[in-house]
Amino acid sequence: MTIQLPLEEGISLRRMHLGRSRRIVVKVGSAVLTGSDGLNLEVMAGLAADINALFAEGREVILVSSGAVAAGRRRLGVNARALMLREKQAVAAVGQNTLMQAWEASFNPHGRRIAQLLLTHGDFSARDRYFNIRNTIFTLLSWGILPVINENDTVSVRELRFGDNDTLGAMLTSLIEADLFVCLTDVDGLYTDNPSANPEARPVYTVVDVDRSIEAMAGNVVGALGTGGMRSKILAAKNVAARGGGSIIGPGRAAAVLSRMFAGEALGTFFLPREEKLPSRKHWIAYTLRAKGSLVIDDGACRALREGGKSLLPAGVVDVLGQFAVGDPVECVGRAGEKIAAGLVNYSAADIRKIKGCRTSEIEQALGHRDSDEVIHRDNLVLV
Repeated sequence: MTIQLPLEEGISLRRMHLGRSRRIVVKVGSAVLTGSDGLNLEVMAGLAADINALFAEGREVILVSSGAVAAGRRRLGVNARALMLREKQAVAAVGQNTLMQAWEASFNPHGRRIAQLLLTHGDFSARDRYFNIRNTIFTLLSWGILPVINENDTVSVRELRFGDNDTLGAMLTSLIEADLFVCLTDVDGLYTDNPSANPEARPVYTVVDVDRSIEAMAGNVVGALGTGGMRSKILAAKNVAARGGGSIIGPGRAAAVLSRMFAGEALGTFFLPREEKLPSRKHWIAYTLRAKGSLVIDDGACRALREGGKSLLPAGVVDVLGQFAVGDPVECVGRAGEKIAAGLVNYSAADIRKIKGCRTSEIEQALGHRDSDEVIHRDNLVLV
């Protein structure tokens, strides 16, 4: 597969996709929003004008905004030292208020109302809460209100965290079936090599598919890049592409950056959507849920999953790692540790240990019951 495209062909595809994008998620990193004196109100005002212009064109926009911790640090005068978790959570509580006040002041001249949503990873993992978020966002958009979304740093602990707002933005893009994810950061985009060290390095304007060579380019970009770094942004674009959306990683501090992008200017790196998108439920399993354990499967099971589109049967399981219950998400890995698939199990870890290697007809004898013929049914399994 051709991973990159010639410049003109790539720009033409970008313009076509942006032209028909009606629902857009814009993520702005803390490196864009903050400076030595706290929040950069000039940058925020420029982005507010751009976002309001997109609304005026009949588009829907959702804003994912970092910056709460940085704003809180400045407000409380604790810029110079590392913070413990509880201190960081308290700083975020102060900074989130400051951040929202700044966004409200930026949108007031345009008459645009905003609404705050603070989310954790757990809100996406639970299917009912997942749909509640979606319904709330759609209602706000129908009222012409801009949703401004951030991770709930004040309550998040390790198992509830997204890790960075790039991941949050990508998950939101897929949740609301947005056409485009725009990730604004402090660098121009992706490069073939480190431009400060290699004069032959060239910007990458268009990416057809995120493979290992593209992921390897993440280390070639210099800049602050906030929490996630370039790798998290590339993986976010991969997440969005799998659900049929396009992405742009671009320079957030460039003047009128969104207006120029939608006018057709080649700013940043554009990631094409995949032609065959994953269904919503399978995308949720593959990109949202976090595995609670692993099933090591033999070569025959690997082929059955990859080539035959089959369910995972107990005969193909050779080992069980971790503890998990019925319905929990797990990874399926080969004997060498390579990740093959993700899915939802029909049996607990304890029961799978009893039936691993067994034929389907032997399940009831091993367990005293048989709830399913499959360890993971193909409808609940996604190749990765």
